[in-house]
Amino acid sequence: MEKHGIIVKVSGPLIVAKNMQDVQVYDVVRVSEKRLLGEVIELRDDLASIQVYEETAGIGPGEPVYYTYEPLSVELGPGLIEGIFDGILRPLDVIYEQAGAHIPLGINVDSLDRSKKWKFVPTVKVGDKVSGGNTIGYVDETPSVRHKIMTHPHVSGVIHSIKAGEFTVKDTVYEIKQGDKITPYTMVQHWPVRKKRPYLNKIAPKEPMITGQRVIDTLFPIASGGIAAIPG
Repeated sequence: MEKHGIIVKVSGPLIVAKNMQDVQVYDVVRVSEKRLLGEVIELRDDLASIQVYEETAGIGPGEPVYYTYEPLSVELGPGLIEGIFDGILRPLDVIYEQAGAHIPLGINVDSLDRSKKWKFVPTVKVGDKVSGGNTIGYVDETPSVRHKIMTHPHVSGVIHSIKAGEFTVKDTVYEIKQGDKITPYTMVQHWPVRKKRPYLNKIAPKEPMITGQRVIDTLFPIASGGIAAIPG
């Protein structure tokens, strides 16, 4: 039977559930039989305060909250560049194809297309030593964007096998040998959203990105290679 707690209080997007002693702060949970996506933000004894990222209308005390034992994570891999996503990285075009213009409560779809094939070009060979963050190949995701495929930040070892060709994001493209253990890897990494990605150094942007639109370049300047967000 799937492990779950019980809702004792609902206040808008915040719910409180009991019997939640086995979860951790920032674990993902599924709320009610609608399987709404929620995240544990506070624990007190067996009570968990949960932020729900979907509409909670109609949800009440006594309904279940299902454990996942995993933090809120995203998929990092080929296919992100041209995608349009909601705030929890659900592809809006896929949701539209499945359910129309309105996002159904509790819908759960993969962030990356499992059927599309990408041409993977290796840049290492069997026997090469690799460590976390090393580039082992690339995919030309768009004519102007080359997506480098890197080893997981916490993995090191020797390339046991690697393949060139067209693969989906769920296909194994290389294997790493660590001692007597051989582990297969795809082009995708699952990463907790609240955990920083490791880096050697940060390169500060030096040049402005010129759009040619005076109102944007004057009032909303942005550095080339920088980050921008549009609220609303």
